[in-house]
Amino acid sequence: MISIEGSAELTGSPAQASTRAVIEAHSLRKSYRGRVAVDSVDLEVSGGTVLGLLGPNGAGKTTLIRMLSTMLTPDSGSFSVAGHTHDEAGRIRQVVGVLPESPGYPRGQTCGEWLVYHARLYGAPRVEARVTALRLLGEVGLSERADSLIAGLSRGMRQRLGIARSLVNSPAVVFLDEPTLGLDPLGQRQVLDLVARVARDRGVTVVLSTHVLGEVETVCNQVVVLNRGHIVADGTVAEVVRMSAAPRLGVVRVPPHLHARAVAVLESQHFLPDGAEVGHGDEVTLQLKGAEPPERSAAAALRCLLDADVPVLGFSLEGGRLSDAFLAVTRGDEHD
Repeated sequence: MISIEGSAELTGSPAQASTRAVIEAHSLRKSYRGRVAVDSVDLEVSGGTVLGLLGPNGAGKTTLIRMLSTMLTPDSGSFSVAGHTHDEAGRIRQVVGVLPESPGYPRGQTCGEWLVYHARLYGAPRVEARVTALRLLGEVGLSERADSLIAGLSRGMRQRLGIARSLVNSPAVVFLDEPTLGLDPLGQRQVLDLVARVARDRGVTVVLSTHVLGEVETVCNQVVVLNRGHIVADGTVAEVVRMSAAPRLGVVRVPPHLHARAVAVLESQHFLPDGAEVGHGDEVTLQLKGAEPPERSAAAALRCLLDADVPVLGFSLEGGRLSDAFLAVTRGDEHD
């Protein structure tokens, strides 16, 4: 049974989010038996960021995480984590936490025993390790499971326990590789809420590798899309959508008797969708130009109508989606 013997100061006080780069990578490259997994990757992630790492199977996400967490040595290039350079692997391991895609859990240990063991591996005294274990179990919603065998936990509970394990050393950076894989919707929600709290309350930088685009839209404030080992998109969700998604559509309402004139004006300025219905009655469907911000493109289209003496009675915009952007930047190599 886990019990606290004496008193000890709690470790892992919330860190302050920082604008300085906590992860930096320059020209990282890794290949396996001649097949390139990660190629010329440059990356910069600020403190307190939740980075969504996206990409199709085989894009290089897990390889990149393994290099940044020092589990793999890059063939070339350099990186630093929390101020420690890639040739200081021991120091980097002291300041990162990792939940791999397929973590192994000892079935014969209790949750508390397992966390105490890992805290002790990082040098925590026995009493402090027990305090840390109980505190982390509370943070991940498993406070009543300290004396429960890990074998009896659901998959969602084990994933939350794995996140607790990644925090025992109060890391500056946490790498989570597919943490919601195989979970039901409730389990996914619990894990994502936990990820958001870790970043917010501790100021920890989180790198979240996932295939689920909705997860990225929910909790991430930076997105990196990998494809065939290269970064093909990097920015906020809104920036990646704006740069990479298929052009968005809008619907403008005009007086019905001016519908034909509105169509002609928008067509002359290339605002009509190719091969699609342009609308009827008092509605005209227009396509915004993807190379510029949507508000600017929409304003230009509406200005064309007003300059042509076509009153605008209403306007609605179909927002861009991360799924569109993801397909746009990764579909080029589908045949490989």
